[in-house]
Amino acid sequence: MSLRQETPAPQRAAPDTPLRGVRTNIVQSIRAFRVPELQDAAQSLGQHFLYANLGNAQTKQDVLDLIGQQFMLSAHVGKNFDALYDSMTDPLHKSGLQPGFIVVLEHIPANAKFDKEAREQLLDIFRDASDYWGDRKIPFRCFYSFL
Repeated sequence: MSLRQETPAPQRAAPDTPLRGVRTNIVQSIRAFRVPELQDAAQSLGQHFLYANLGNAQTKQDVLDLIGQQFMLSAHVGKNFDALYDSMTDPLHKSGLQPGFIVVLEHIPANAKFDKEAREQLLDIFRDASDYWGDRKIPFRCFYSFL
């Protein structure tokens, strides 16, 4: 009688290794993450990667315009925060199955024309979008940094 020794299946690292321990629906500071790592993670997971560099924005209108342009959203996004929220939720959901989202808002302005209240309103839009997608069991992770 011989004992057959089974070779264990090779352990494959999870494709979201840089995101291990990060909830699937969250808005948080980019902290230790780097944008290329997040982009690679999105690609590995087959998720949408949305990136906006807001370093040149000074006002709410600038922020909305840049996000709309860089996320390739419809022109009405530049109207207000509600339009931004709307464009990132229901129309996308109705357009078909979504694999998930990794969003980066880099260099959100911190100045008198885009003050703390405006920054919180912006992040609340993304928190609400994260909740929207979470209710539908679709990952939505948003990372941000301030200028």
